[in-house]
Amino acid sequence: MKQQICILGSTGSIGTQALDIVREHSDRYEVYALTANNQVELLAKQAHEFSPAAVVIANEQHYGRLKELLADKPDIKVYAGDKALEEIVEADPIDMVLTAMVGFAGLRPTISAIKAHKKICLANKETLVVAGELICRLAQENHVPILPVDSEHSAIFQSIVGDDANEIEKILLTASGGPFRKYTMEQLQSVTKADALKHPTWTMGAKITIDSATMMNKGFEVIEARWLFGVPASKIEVLVHPQSIVHSAVQYVDGGVKAQLGVPDMHLPIQYAFSFPERLSIKADRLDLFKQPLEFFKPDMQKFRCLALAYQAIDKGGNIPCIMNAANEIVNKAFLEDRCRFLRMSEIIEQAMDTCTYIKTPTYDELIASDREARRVAEELL
Repeated sequence: MKQQICILGSTGSIGTQALDIVREHSDRYEVYALTANNQVELLAKQAHEFSPAAVVIANEQHYGRLKELLADKPDIKVYAGDKALEEIVEADPIDMVLTAMVGFAGLRPTISAIKAHKKICLANKETLVVAGELICRLAQENHVPILPVDSEHSAIFQSIVGDDANEIEKILLTASGGPFRKYTMEQLQSVTKADALKHPTWTMGAKITIDSATMMNKGFEVIEARWLFGVPASKIEVLVHPQSIVHSAVQYVDGGVKAQLGVPDMHLPIQYAFSFPERLSIKADRLDLFKQPLEFFKPDMQKFRCLALAYQAIDKGGNIPCIMNAANEIVNKAFLEDRCRFLRMSEIIEQAMDTCTYIKTPTYDELIASDREARRVAEELL
């Protein structure tokens, strides 16, 4: 039987690469549902190729256009809206859900998928940033595996397999350093979105590329690793590794370090999440260690304030990571719209974290309220 996959965010970078995996291993995988937010033309094109049982466009304004584009595919059910996203993941035939939506929007459908006992292939790191404790508890209660798709967390996971019972001394989480690794604070004062979007090693969507430039993305990944692997933040060390060859590593109590290496390509971690514990062949470039040296540097926490803020958010806990994420989504968008300077982003995030109501053990509804409050505060600070 082919594994039935629901891809939340099929038109984004992760989603399109996941469909490459389905093409290459069509004997193993079949698309049951595809979803997108706004890219209606691409979603329709994907639906024509993969003939899923259903497609969902989150932005309801595009529903009519999607129906029109799929008029020749009467067997494909077309839905729209956030509620449809939450409901589609519950469909009985689905075996696994790839959560590749961007930002806070991925939380609700991920919770629905967990409650429906679907295997989660997690590419939406904000889900664990905002509600790590809640998500991990729900996964445990529903006996649902969460397989990491981020290259760094996949590398950590691959380094733990076979050593699950052994104590971890430290997680070594690598970061490319982004386009501004060598910039001075003075130079950062005047960088533009065009500068920030020129990532040196990875091709990603605009939001995550800006997060990489500020190193907020790495802060999110520290929080994600804390929940995925049950290791306190004090044992998660960030290493700036410009070549993006060592995707991350695990140091054990005997001093031994296991790492996963590969070319900067997301196809492998996506496929590994789909196929675990199997390793399948893949049509991708192979790593050539003769080509370049491997370098490692300590991150500059003063220059990349967002990374320091993420560690602060973990230390305080409660709804603070949720507040940080919400404020970051606002300033990230504002920077892309030329409404916010690069260094001002971290200032606004920090102010939101200091200003918004602190809740030590938030419920789901309180997280929703915290997200709303933080967005309002960040907009006002802009």
